[in-house]
Order: sequence, then C-alpha cells, then structure tokens
Amino acid sequence: MNDAAKVRVVLAPNPSPMTGPGTNSFLIGEREVAVIDPGPDDPAHIDAILELAEGRISHILVTHAHLDHTAGVARLAQATRAPVFAFGAADSGRSPTMARLAATGLTGGEGVDAGFRPDIELRHGEELRSSDWALQALHTPGHMGGHLSFRLGDAIFCGDLVMGWSTSLISPPEGDLVDYFRSLDLLARLAPRVLYPAHGDPITAPLPRLDELAAHRRLRSAQILAALDAGPGTAAELAARIYTIPAHLMPAAERNVLAHLLALADLGAVAGDGPVRADQCWARAGG
Repeated sequence: MNDAAKVRVVLAPNPSPMTGPGTNSFLIGEREVAVIDPGPDDPAHIDAILELAEGRISHILVTHAHLDHTAGVARLAQATRAPVFAFGAADSGRSPTMARLAATGLTGGEGVDAGFRPDIELRHGEELRSSDWALQALHTPGHMGGHLSFRLGDAIFCGDLVMGWSTSLISPPEGDLVDYFRSLDLLARLAPRVLYPAHGDPITAPLPRLDELAAHRRLRSAQILAALDAGPGTAAELAARIYTIPAHLMPAAERNVLAHLLALADLGAVAGDGPVRADQCWARAGG
C-alpha cells in the first residue's frame, strides 16, 4: 500500500476539554485529495480546507458521527461534489447489549450527529484508491460503534480511538469497552509507525501508547471490582466510591463506570439486577 502520499492537516477552531486543541482535518494526496473528518460547520475552516486542497477534493471520509467531525460535511460536500464515505449512521455498529441499552432511551451524551448519513458505506478491510494514495478502512469501534480508522501504509488515522494527550471517551451506548479493547489489539497487531489522532499531535510511539491505554482501563476495572467488594451498587454509587473529583465531572465518571461494568458483565465477573439499564444495581458474580 502506498504510504508516500502527502499528508497535511487543517486544525479546526473548536478547542475544548473534549477536543483538546481542536479537530484535525487531514488532507491526503495532491492530484486527488481525500479529506478525513471535515470537522465543525465553520465556514472559515471549510474554506481553509478548500484552499489547501486547491479544488482537488475527490473523497470525504468520516471516522465517526460526532458533530465535531461531521458538522462540516454537508458544506464541504456541497462545495466539492465529492462523495462521503463512512461506516454508517450514528447508531451503526452497536453490539446487541448496546442496542438494548439504547432502547431504554439512554444516549451517549451530547455531540452525536443523529442525522448523519454517508453516501457510501465502508466495511472493514475495504480500500479506496486514487492515482497517488490508497487508504484501507479499519472498523475500530469502542469510542463509537461505527468508528473507522484509515490505514495509509504504516500510518493510521485513528480518529478518537487513540489520543496522546487524553484517554478516549467511552460512553454507552455509543461507547463500548469490549470493542475498545479489541480495536486497541487490532492497531497493535498492525504495528503502525505513527498514529494520527483526530485531536492532538501525532503519536510517534504507538505501541507503548496502546499498552498504556489498555493498562489504564484494566486498572479502572480492578478498582470497580474492589469497590463492589464493599457491596453492590449502581454505576453512580460506584463512581462516588472510586472518584474524588468535582461534582460537574461526576456524570462522565458514572458513564465510564457503566462502560466498565458492562464489559465486566460480558466476562462474567459481575451481574446486574435485571435487564440492562443505566441505573441497575451491580454485584460481583456469584456474590
């Protein structure tokens, strides 16, 4: 696979605690330009992409349907007439457990682009080619069920799955910790030279970072199991036992604990008190 294609980035002006310095919109190639993640619907940002691409945009690729990645898609597509490629709609790729959780009315939080629809759906392993690049779609759920990464030779554009400055948000039913571990393993097996995240700087030592992120999640699971040794609890109650953080950060912590509980249930380590829901009570399995 050709990895000599020119890679450029336009940083969107949407910095925040969730997006870091902003969304990276990547431009791949020169004669035919692929844009990965147009970013927010900011006219100046879209104009900057168009100017750098010199009118040669042939493909628009989306890693996942969060608004900081997709809100600018319509404006860029209208300006270029380029087709939009992605895994699917915002609710695509969910496991049966996450689909049941979504059916209770729970959402993954703000920022989901519920109206997003690609022109062309991509599946794991499919390739897109031009005269000067070849990109392979990798289905890498975890942050979102329909999350894609894109492989360009020994480089991978990894969306929000892996970042160097922060851990990824895993908020059920969009986020799935079981899928997240599988996706980390996939990236590790591919042994990329560099990871290009959608937020923050390139990761030039991918394997140590992937190991670090997996170890962080395993430690959090161990903390949750230890908290359950003190007695059953809901995700909110367990988060209060584990975290010492300001009150406004607790909802995100509770959702993180829920993600871990669902993954631990998949392993048979914990059990809930009934059908899956956000407020169910959990206990150690067999306890």
